[in-house]
Amino acid sequence: MIDIVTFLKSLILLYCGLFAITNPIGAVPVFLSVTHDLSLRERREIATKTAITVIVTLLVFALIGQWIFRFFGSSVDAFAIAGGILLFRMAMDMLSGRLSSVKISREETEEFDEEVVTLEEVAIIPLAIPLISGPGAITTVMLYMAKAGTFSERVAVLITIVLIGITVWLVLCSANMIKARLGRVGIKVMTRMMGLILTSMAVQMIINGIKGAFGL
Repeated sequence: MIDIVTFLKSLILLYCGLFAITNPIGAVPVFLSVTHDLSLRERREIATKTAITVIVTLLVFALIGQWIFRFFGSSVDAFAIAGGILLFRMAMDMLSGRLSSVKISREETEEFDEEVVTLEEVAIIPLAIPLISGPGAITTVMLYMAKAGTFSERVAVLITIVLIGITVWLVLCSANMIKARLGRVGIKVMTRMMGLILTSMAVQMIINGIKGAFGL
C-alpha cells in the first residue's frame, strides 16, 4: 500500500529539484524575445506546444533511460558523476545571473532573432529543447528513474515531469506579468537562487556517484 505522506514528500522534493534545473522563470526573457511581435493567442499556442514538448521529451528519456545505460555499458553511478559535473557547470552560469551555455548558446538565440521561423520551430527549439528540457534536465530524470526502487517512486517521477510541464505552460503564459513584476533584475535574482540550489544538488550527485562507484 502506498504511504500517501511519503509519496507527497517525495513528489515535492522531486518537483523542487527539477524546477531548479529547468528554471522556467529564467526562460521568460528568451520567450518574450522570440515572441515579441506575436499575438496573445499565438503566444499561448507556443507556450502550449513548448510545455507538451518538455513533457514528452522528459518522459521519453525517463522511461528509456535504463536501456540507454545498458546500450552504452554505463553504470548509474558513472552517469551520476558525469551528470553532477554537467549540472555544476550550469549552476555556475546561473549563479552569475546568465543563461547557461550548456542549455543554449548566444548564437542559437541570435539565429531565432534573425530568421523567420514557424510557431512549431520556436516552441520546440530553442524554448523546449535545449532551453528548458536540456541536457541537465534529461540527465536528472534518467537518474531519478534509475534510483527509483519502487513502483510508487517511479510514478512520482512521471507525475513530477507532468507537473513541470504544467508549470512551464503557466509561466510562459504569464511571461509579460512576470517580467513586469520581477523585471530583469528580479529574474536574475531568481536565476541565482535556482543556481544555488542546483549547485548543492550537483555536488550531492557527484558525492553519491563516487560513493556508489567505489562502494564507500
